[in-house]
Amino acid sequence: MMKIRSKHGYCKYFQLLRSYRSHSTPLSHSKEKSPICSIDASFEEIERVDHERGVTLILQRQWKQFIQLAIVLVCTFVIIPRVDAVDALKVCTCLLKECRIELAKCVANPSCAANVACLQTCNNRPDETECQIKCGDLFENSVVDQFNECAVSRKKCVPRKSDVGEFPVPDPSALVKSFNMKDFSGKWFITSGLNPTFDAFDCQLHEFHMESDKLVGNLAWRIATPDGGFFTRSAVQTFVQDPNLPGVLYNHDNEFLHYQDDWYILSSQIENKPDDYIFVYYRGRNDAWDGYGGAVVYTRSSMLPESIVPQLQKAAQSVGRDFDTFIRTDNTCGPEPPLVERLEKKAEEGEKLLIKEAEEIEEEVEKEVVKVRDTEMSLFQRLAEGLKELQQDEQNFIRELTKEEKEILNELQMEATEVEKLFGSALPIRKLR
Repeated sequence: MMKIRSKHGYCKYFQLLRSYRSHSTPLSHSKEKSPICSIDASFEEIERVDHERGVTLILQRQWKQFIQLAIVLVCTFVIIPRVDAVDALKVCTCLLKECRIELAKCVANPSCAANVACLQTCNNRPDETECQIKCGDLFENSVVDQFNECAVSRKKCVPRKSDVGEFPVPDPSALVKSFNMKDFSGKWFITSGLNPTFDAFDCQLHEFHMESDKLVGNLAWRIATPDGGFFTRSAVQTFVQDPNLPGVLYNHDNEFLHYQDDWYILSSQIENKPDDYIFVYYRGRNDAWDGYGGAVVYTRSSMLPESIVPQLQKAAQSVGRDFDTFIRTDNTCGPEPPLVERLEKKAEEGEKLLIKEAEEIEEEVEKEVVKVRDTEMSLFQRLAEGLKELQQDEQNFIRELTKEEKEILNELQMEATEVEKLFGSALPIRKLR
């Protein structure tokens, strides 16, 4: 990872610039001076102006260097998907050569800069790609789109993530045998989704209509913000039906990243009833990623009707999926909470997080205390067992002595008082601890 030397180094130049502006004075002075003094003053003025111009040039050079370093940082982090060190160097070289204008705009744009900061939090995570996509959801704007169009589509600086077979093309036998695209007309909610990255947003209300032989969908969904708020995203997608497989709809010929989505209708029930549904499994590809996918359940009702769950479970099994793992979405579509309420909620969440962390630390400490206690008990047990062995050895030793050896030991036994009485006048007796 490339690092800027120090932000304080650049702050120093900004402070110098402020100092230069605040201390600038007019070239003329109110007091009269002698011709010689005037000449000296003129030279001083010229010298001061040259010095100030020199400072300005230094600031311009340093600012240019700062921008260049910032561009390199953006080139390092705005890469989807992540690549190894050698490929990253190739990517950065390509970006600096082919997409310099787009990079510079990204550096100067707050949302794009925030996207860069968000992408940094995704590095080396198990869900790195999904994390990067969520960053794009939060901070998507025209500047980010322009950068991706140059880096990924036009100049192909970023290598494409290959298909790993996670969402294979389903067997035709798993699809509905007939489907009339006109039945898709009207408002539909996505009430259940497989892929948390693409399918599990709140307030997914999609409205479809027919234009000639094409199905046009006006899609809308909400992106939750970290503070408990949201903002709404929208897109327009156009589908055509496969002439040989009625259960297959194609959304191709898109400009943005040249993405292509293929929809496979696994099951449907359209009888103008509240439990009408269309179960769609999809897979797609674009200039950045080949083989992404998911599955969604469209219903007329804003909540998933329980009556259709058995049919959905059977359809999901036909493509090797377990419907019990699908995520129910929230389509209440309520208003955004007030800012004060959102801040209070985040404060409460922060407090709960701190309490949870404190409890986890306390639990770890208790585990360590128990571990130490067990270690001490084990040590005491070993000492007690060792003492018993010594006592046993002593008893065995005494039992094994002969009668003559025991008599000698008895003769050698003397009380401490007798020893002190015998030697006390001649030498000191030291008490041993």
